[in-house]
Amino acid sequence: MSFKPPAFVPPLPYDPPDTVAVHEFLFGDEDDYGRRPKAESKPPFTCGVTGKAYSAFEVKERIELLARALASDLGWRVNEGSEMEKVIGIYSLNTIDTLTVSWATHRLSGVSCPISSAYSELELTNLLTSVNCKALFTCKPLLDQALSAAAAVGIPSRHVYLLDLPSQSANDSQLPFSAKSVDRLIKEARSMTSLPRLQWSKGQGARQTAFMCTSSGTSGLPKCVKMSHKNVIANILQVSTFDSISNHTEAEMGLGVLPLSHGYALNMISLNSVYRGDSIVILQAFDLFQTLEVVEKYSLRRLWLIPSMITAITKAISLVKRYDLSSVRTVVTAASPLDQETSVLFSGLFPNCKLIQAYGLTEASVILTMVDQNDIMHGSSGSLLPAVQARLIDSNGQDINEHDRAGELWVRSSGVMLGYHNNEAATREMITEDGWLRTGDLVEFRQSPKGNDQIFIVDRIKELIKVRGMQVAPAELESFLLLHPAIIDVAVVPVPSESAGELPMAYVVKSPLAKDRDELALQEELYNHVKKSLSQYKHLDGGIEFIDSIPKTISGKTRRAILKERAKALVRDRKILAQIATEWQEKAEYDESAIIQVIEFDSEEDEDY
Repeated sequence: MSFKPPAFVPPLPYDPPDTVAVHEFLFGDEDDYGRRPKAESKPPFTCGVTGKAYSAFEVKERIELLARALASDLGWRVNEGSEMEKVIGIYSLNTIDTLTVSWATHRLSGVSCPISSAYSELELTNLLTSVNCKALFTCKPLLDQALSAAAAVGIPSRHVYLLDLPSQSANDSQLPFSAKSVDRLIKEARSMTSLPRLQWSKGQGARQTAFMCTSSGTSGLPKCVKMSHKNVIANILQVSTFDSISNHTEAEMGLGVLPLSHGYALNMISLNSVYRGDSIVILQAFDLFQTLEVVEKYSLRRLWLIPSMITAITKAISLVKRYDLSSVRTVVTAASPLDQETSVLFSGLFPNCKLIQAYGLTEASVILTMVDQNDIMHGSSGSLLPAVQARLIDSNGQDINEHDRAGELWVRSSGVMLGYHNNEAATREMITEDGWLRTGDLVEFRQSPKGNDQIFIVDRIKELIKVRGMQVAPAELESFLLLHPAIIDVAVVPVPSESAGELPMAYVVKSPLAKDRDELALQEELYNHVKKSLSQYKHLDGGIEFIDSIPKTISGKTRRAILKERAKALVRDRKILAQIATEWQEKAEYDESAIIQVIEFDSEEDEDY
């Protein structure tokens, strides 16, 4: 049996087209594809710092001109060569031109590869090599790392381009070479010959890769997800169709603080907002003060967040109340589940706002379920989007056909990825022969009071750790840690964190060489070993514990469930000790103050005598 969207969810207005590129779907003739007319749309992106923005018509022109300049610079022809020979990476903080670069790449029938700005030079080099990147867009704060990585993989420095940031956040030091910015490329293109139109055959949009985004799948090392143009367009239609239930009739302003390299920010926030005619106010990173200022300044109606950001807001109530946030009507959260306590606290701060949970994964391009504003259940990730089928599979591989019983969620839709780049084995492991995507998430279907099926994420079968919405693969950290001579075996598991959701923690078996070493010093050394080479969200901020042996099954597989429970107990013990220490500190401070007051009182009494 397969589960389907509830009856209140309308069907897609038409089948996702398979002969157009993403930019044509978003900026072509709106009569063909149903997007809000460009003349009635807000500027797709607005800089939250400067207010700079381009209209939908201007963005369309900038796409064409930037593509023209890149074709000249890189020697590419629009309708010749494979898209995998035309990969352009984007390694940058958020800017209002980030998506323009992606769309210009698509205009050349190429592939856009968004890269996390948190990547270290080593991680960046490995990714550029993996995807055979030919050019790279970056920003001034990341330029040194970008140039080093580009040189390591053979990308000429003249093919490293700059995305402009607001002046106060950019490093204005003298550049080591004459880097071309997006604006300079566009200026040069105005005197160039126009490009020929894309000439795609029937089905090419379903076969051709549009984006390659990193993901760890259900386990293992990071992989590049190949999303086709049809995959992306299908998900835009699925989300916008579901969203139409809430009578989203006017173009509105939304918050764009999540990294645009993340699938949720790329597809769900940016591309869907452009289709709806909304404007996303871009910030480079989440800063609570700046975020609240932007919400007030631009009267934002929709906030796109992740649970760790919502937690940060609920812990700063006095600060939040200084701002006029009455414009906010909808908050959408995804990337990891939001606990009920935080949800209730947040709803209390925004009584006129609907808190909407969504669920998806990069391999599904991206969103699979959303909560309907008229049928909200705390803890629910909502109902299936239109044209999404789902199955629940038990541990014996059998279908679960009833409600309130957990099984692994399998899904099938037009958004399911083409596969992993250069990794057929991982693709076969993830997608069945008949097109079902194994999510690796343990899920229950429950009926809402209105009788609609909604999904609840019970646990993750997959081993991924979610740190502030970012995926951390234990296998990647374990492989890296084993390079250290002091480690003979290691297992990385998540520990709960109020601020980050989860944090990586390592259980380490010391090698004979390190048997007698001071453990505190070794913990610091191992922490720094990770810190100097991997992204910040992969740092072992959950701790490092030494253990005699890693518990394993007869077949040699790590018994992570045992270590997870042990780690949770350790965190509970830490909290108890911290609470005791706080209470003793408060008591000591109180007693000291009382003693001072008594002494002062006694001295005054003595003087009276």
